[in-house]
Amino acid sequence: MTRPEAPPAHAAGSPPPDLATGAADVGAATFRRAWADLAPVGRSPDGAGYHRFAWTREDHALREWFAGEAAARGLDLVTDRAGNQWAWWGDPDAGPGVVTGSHLDSVPGGGAFDGPLGVVSAFAALDVLRARDVRPARPLGIACFGDEEGARFGVACAGSRLLTGVLDPDRARGLRDADGTTMADALATAGRNPSDLGPDHEALARVGAFVELHVEQGRGLVHSGDPVGVGRMIWPHGRWRVDLRGAPNHAGTTPLADRDDPMLDLAAFVQHVRAAALDAGALATVGKVRVEPNGVNAIPSQVTAWLDVRAEDERRVRAVLTALAAYAPHEESWTPVTVLDADLADEVATALGTAGLGSPRLGTGAGHDAGILAAAGVPTAMLFVRNPTGVSHAPAESADEADCLTGVGALAAALERLLTR
Repeated sequence: MTRPEAPPAHAAGSPPPDLATGAADVGAATFRRAWADLAPVGRSPDGAGYHRFAWTREDHALREWFAGEAAARGLDLVTDRAGNQWAWWGDPDAGPGVVTGSHLDSVPGGGAFDGPLGVVSAFAALDVLRARDVRPARPLGIACFGDEEGARFGVACAGSRLLTGVLDPDRARGLRDADGTTMADALATAGRNPSDLGPDHEALARVGAFVELHVEQGRGLVHSGDPVGVGRMIWPHGRWRVDLRGAPNHAGTTPLADRDDPMLDLAAFVQHVRAAALDAGALATVGKVRVEPNGVNAIPSQVTAWLDVRAEDERRVRAVLTALAAYAPHEESWTPVTVLDADLADEVATALGTAGLGSPRLGTGAGHDAGILAAAGVPTAMLFVRNPTGVSHAPAESADEADCLTGVGALAAALERLLTR
């Protein structure tokens, strides 16, 4: 976490005056301690990034940490059928309640902030509310969604998709990681019954409103000069698999003219992806490849590539896929454009204004569990915290501590308004 040497007053992201003492100090102490607790979990030996994949040893440590934070506050901990964790302040069946939180898993070599910032800030905001002696009229939940990044099994937001019924549980159980382990086997190894996997309408019905705090994955707030902002919409996005088949053979004995090498097809595919995205005004990425048999001295028999496409509107995404139709991309996940709840965003913005903060509205090309819940009919809002580098899904992802603490204060202000109105 980076810290400015001498941050100016409120405008640079220090806690606003009405949050600068007392309860805000409680929130800051919680944030720093919890952040330090999470810092070593899943961190690369060289300290350059994080590997926190679903249903692994690291994931177990993160789940235990979440359970410990809930127990320390006397919260009721519930795990739904999809494996998502919920910590409730108040009776969740007396709701529907207000829920905040995010996820703790990461992409390979990911940054520290994507996901954990929202979970840590949720516990810190709860402590702020208690220090202020806020008496909520509705239960407050803190959620930790599983497998948001989809780094292990290839489907992003798997936990929230299962919860809402978007992801078929049979399909989920059969998903395989790079080592061939199915999600069902991973669940069993983690001590869960794979047959329990599925939508959980009871858990979802407890969520009357969801506010997810997240580090900004871009530089919109850097340009606006604000430490926090309010989400407006999430771009449509999806993932597709492309299978490129060739003929395996010996690298030292097969003439170039006689080769059927799918790596050449991969090179052409990547170039076509780039050209199609430029033509459509979209973002498209080939970021994961599997080569079989993956030997230095063997011509591959098959290359499997995964394609990620995003744009401000679905028409642009579909234009990219049309241009790549000859490669027969197989859709693995799709999320349509998600317009976040305008009324809830206004409530959050009003709370920020009361706390002396601006509330610029931001769209994002990154997917979130908030988008899945919004698509399922849950009133949903997002808060973003400034990222000075604009980098995400990489070790350079960052946020100044002052901005993080302003985010805690902003989240506490929004939750208080929603819980007491």
